[in-house]
Amino acid sequence: MSTQARRGNTRQRIQDVALELFSEHGYDKTSLREIAEKLEVTKAALYYHFKTKEDIVISLFQDLGRPIDELIAWAEEQPRTLETKQELIRRYSESLRSGEPLFRFMQENQAAVRDLSIGETFKSRMLTLFGLLKEPESELTDQVRCITALSSMHAGMFAMQHVEGDPEEKRKAILEVATELVTAANPPHRRPARPDSAQTASP
Repeated sequence: MSTQARRGNTRQRIQDVALELFSEHGYDKTSLREIAEKLEVTKAALYYHFKTKEDIVISLFQDLGRPIDELIAWAEEQPRTLETKQELIRRYSESLRSGEPLFRFMQENQAAVRDLSIGETFKSRMLTLFGLLKEPESELTDQVRCITALSSMHAGMFAMQHVEGDPEEKRKAILEVATELVTAANPPHRRPARPDSAQTASP
């Protein structure tokens, strides 16, 4: 959803302003009163949509995290080929871009996130993605490559903010490195056969 469309929706305006304040001042140091003041609404108007700060974060996680849930559902229906895994990483990069404010909040408020219910949900999503990238009998080094591919996309999003260059070019560079790691973790001799390989091999 575009920023302009979000601004026209009161619930989403609250989410956007809360996320901005959480990122600027920290989750623990931001109050509902400050969110209401920034929005220029009463606390009662804010309570109509959200009763607590955690309610706001949970709603954000559900909304901005939905593309990742959809990506997982897609990947689970695909053949476990290298091409699928490379496409999974590419699509995950797109999901991170659309949900960047939320992931920045999670990066900058790690202690608070651990105490919120979204912490376990996020961990579960990452383990599911990890399982979709690695093979069941992967060697330990290949498992490390797969988990590093995911974590490098998260860490790179923030670390590269301080590196000169076009944001899109930096995103592509992070994706390239993550794709290389996934490819290296799935060497040809350990990749499952392509669905059409049996037909190709038959007389």
